[in-house]
Amino acid sequence: MRTSPLVAAVLALAFTACQSTRSPEIHDVDPEQREIMFSAVSSLAGKWQGEEVEGQASLSVFEVTSRNSVVRETMLPGTDNEMTNMYSLDGNDLVMTHYCAGGNQPTMRATSFEDDQLVFHFEDVRDLKAADEVYMGELTIVFVDDNTIEQHWRALSNGEANHDMVMVLERVQ
Repeated sequence: MRTSPLVAAVLALAFTACQSTRSPEIHDVDPEQREIMFSAVSSLAGKWQGEEVEGQASLSVFEVTSRNSVVRETMLPGTDNEMTNMYSLDGNDLVMTHYCAGGNQPTMRATSFEDDQLVFHFEDVRDLKAADEVYMGELTIVFVDDNTIEQHWRALSNGEANHDMVMVLERVQ
């Protein structure tokens, strides 16, 4: 079968367009800082339960996966509002992407683990459908003790605070 010159040109152009034009970013890393950051979030492996401030019961399950390089948190598993948070290292930082029941995917970054807290600040958000759509923009995880954490969430809209929510979770498994 012969390929026409036009088809060959289109295929060549498509191949070129699919190639990345950006080189991967290589980080200078501090192995000790990376260990501190990842150990904090991986120590959460297990099942956590509590109530939101508004009184709605909550459940989160944390699992270490991908050959001990990612932590997956499933919030409200098995419900219509199930959400997933993926935590992974990027250089010395811990990056979290929140796969929201609202259909958007904000990414936040924590640069240190201090005072028993991981503080994640907004980096970007994907798949917003409107400029005023609400999305999660900040998360602070407070490690109260080995079996209690607080998650302080801040929702944003148009880049401004929309509402805050606190969940106190206790390890049940």
